[in-house]
Amino acid sequence: MALFFTSDTHFTDPRILRIDRRPFANLSAHDEALIANWNAVVAPSDEVWHLGDFARGSQDHVEALLARLNGSKHLIIGNNDGPATLEASGWASVHHYTEMTIDDRLVILCHYPFRTWNGMSRKSVDLHGHSHGKLSPTTRQYDVGVDVWDFRPVGFEEIVTRRRRAVSRDRSDRGRPSARPAPPRPHGDDA
Repeated sequence: MALFFTSDTHFTDPRILRIDRRPFANLSAHDEALIANWNAVVAPSDEVWHLGDFARGSQDHVEALLARLNGSKHLIIGNNDGPATLEASGWASVHHYTEMTIDDRLVILCHYPFRTWNGMSRKSVDLHGHSHGKLSPTTRQYDVGVDVWDFRPVGFEEIVTRRRRAVSRDRSDRGRPSARPAPPRPHGDDA
């Protein structure tokens, strides 16, 4: 059994194509692509934590969507998850907030990103959605939304490894000359 995280799928929400400019011709193409991407990485025996903003529509519609998606699905409630989503059968659990341990690390799950979180000084990790990849990340804070992860769920190791690779690339660039000239010094500081 593998463990995956995702957020902000916004199935059957027409606003998502306009607001986030997702690269799909229409809402049906969007939804079908996200379902295909989900099922390409998640096996029926896997576990998925969806960190909010799952879908719009009736309870029957939400239940039909959940039935098409592989894995045991848990919901962390987002600001766009209404009663139809919350009451749909097909969720293994529904929470506002959850803490779990992965590889001896405390992992905090919430739809919203936190500025501080439990165990932050002890290297805990904050996984969130809501920001659709538009929020500058902080140390050990990761947006698991589909806008960030090629419209698919992602495993914990991939989440933390991608950031490590990006940080090590940034550090390897530090000794290189800058393409931008240095800013002028303020007058009066020519000591």
